[in-house]
Amino acid sequence: MKRMAEFSKVSFENFCSSWADDFGGTAEEIKEIYEDIRLPRRATSGSAGYDIFSPVDFTLEPGKTIKIPTGIRCEIDEGWVLKIYPRSGLGFKFRLQLNNTVGVIDSDYFFSDNEGHIFIKITNDSNEGKVVEVKKGQGFAQGIFVEYGITYDDDVTDIRNGGFGSTTK
Repeated sequence: MKRMAEFSKVSFENFCSSWADDFGGTAEEIKEIYEDIRLPRRATSGSAGYDIFSPVDFTLEPGKTIKIPTGIRCEIDEGWVLKIYPRSGLGFKFRLQLNNTVGVIDSDYFFSDNEGHIFIKITNDSNEGKVVEVKKGQGFAQGIFVEYGITYDDDVTDIRNGGFGSTTK
């Protein structure tokens, strides 16, 4: 296996600001959530996906959406990308879906102005009325590293500074 990336937490200041924007809470409550964040890891030596763990309990009714600031970032070697998907079991049992279908974390995202903070926005797309319940520390998404190539005539020199949609501005 080729080693090409490393997960870490974003700064507490970054996480606190992101968490407060979406969920509120006191600095002490957010600090407790931050301190308990688990970095992604594979469940077995044969697993391709790195499980991404929920920082809190959450319930998602059918048709509802939630955006989770994970508190994690990933430094990735050039030529690789981290693709984010729902955990297979949650997708299969509940039709849990990422709102952008597949999250794409580019290698230069780590250096953006938000520290490369990975957010995951998911929807319970159940058409069977099933409620998704995820416990703190439970894997709800997974990331898979994929190597990619570029065209022979590619001469891009632009530098990223931002997240969602920043490379098309």
